[in-house]
Amino acid sequence: MKVFLTGTSLAQAYGGPAYSVSRLALSLAQAGIDVGLWAPDQSAATTPFLPAVSAVQRLTGTEAGALERFGNPDVLHDNGIWMPHNHRLAQLAARRRLPRLVSTRGMLEPWATNHKRLKKRLAWMLYQRHDLKRSRCLHATSIAEAGNLERCGLGIPIHVIPNGVDLPELPTKQTTNGSRIALFLGRIYPVKGLPMLIEAWARVRPERWLLKIAGPDEGRHRAAVEKQVSAAKLGGTVSFAGELDSQAREAALFGADLLVLPTYSESFGMVVAEALAHGLPALTTTGAPWPMLEQRGCGWQVEPTIDAIAEGLRQATSRDSGTLRDMGERGRELVEAEFGWEKIATQFVSMYSDLA
Repeated sequence: MKVFLTGTSLAQAYGGPAYSVSRLALSLAQAGIDVGLWAPDQSAATTPFLPAVSAVQRLTGTEAGALERFGNPDVLHDNGIWMPHNHRLAQLAARRRLPRLVSTRGMLEPWATNHKRLKKRLAWMLYQRHDLKRSRCLHATSIAEAGNLERCGLGIPIHVIPNGVDLPELPTKQTTNGSRIALFLGRIYPVKGLPMLIEAWARVRPERWLLKIAGPDEGRHRAAVEKQVSAAKLGGTVSFAGELDSQAREAALFGADLLVLPTYSESFGMVVAEALAHGLPALTTTGAPWPMLEQRGCGWQVEPTIDAIAEGLRQATSRDSGTLRDMGERGRELVEAEFGWEKIATQFVSMYSDLA
C-alpha cells in the first residue's frame, strides 16, 4: 500500500503536529507501508523527527510535483486545514479520484475557529466546508475533538486514533535538595494560556520552585508574557529558555519535576504525552483531552481559569519529590500501554485499507 502523507510543516518550531506526522510516517514505513512525506515549506527534507536513513520518501517541490514523483498512492492523508495547500490537495485528490483522509489537528476546535473568526468564516463558506465534505473521512486524535467535528454537520465518518509517543530510556534520577522545576514546553502563543499561568504563579509563589518557559515565540507573544512577569516581580523564579532542539528538549523534560500546560484548547496535547513518557507528572486544563491524568493518578486537570490553575499549582507543588516521581511512573506506564507507535500505526493501516 502507498500513502501520500502531508503536513503544514515538519520543522521543529511547528510543534506537536510536526513531530506526530513525521513519526507516523516512520512507524507506517516500519509496518511495511510505502510512505511519501511532503510539506509546502519543504521541511520534509530536513525534519529532525526522522532518522537520517529510513524507508520514508522525503518529497519536495509542489504538491502536484511531489505526488507525480511518488507515483500512484492508494490514499492521500492530509494533516491540517485552512491553508492554500490544503485546498489544492483537495482539488488534486478530486481530479485523480484519490481517497483523501483529513486529520484536522485541532483546527476546528472552538478556540481555534474563534481566532481570526471573520477570515475563517469566509474561508469556510468559500471552500473549506466543501473540501472537507469531499474527503472520505476525518481523523480526530481524541473523543473530544471528534465531538466538535460532529457538530460541524459534515455528514462523513470520523475516526478517533490518538497520537503515538516515543518512550525514551530513563536516566538515573538525581536526588537534589535545591529548587524544583515546573516546566512549560510549547509555542508561546495566546492559546497556550501563559498569562493565566503567570498570574496563578504570582498568587501561589510556591516555595523552592522555579517556572521554566521553553518554546518558540509566535506572533511576538513572548514580549507580553515577559512584561507580565516583570510587573509581578517574578524575575527570580520565572525564566525563558527559548526554542529547544531535540537534545535540549529531552534534557529539559528529564530535569523538571512537573509539566504545566495551561491551555485553552488542544486536540490532543502532545507535550502532555511526551512528559508522561519521560516520567514527568503533568498539570493541564480541561482544554486538553487528558482526564486520564487524574483517573490514572499521574497528574491534575483543572478548568482553564486563573483560580483553577492556581489551585492546581498549590496541590502539585505541595507534593514531595517521591510522590511526584511515583505519579510520573504511572504516567509512563499509561503511555507505554496506550500510545506506542506500533499500536497507532496498526490502527492507521486498518483505516487506510478500508479507504483504499
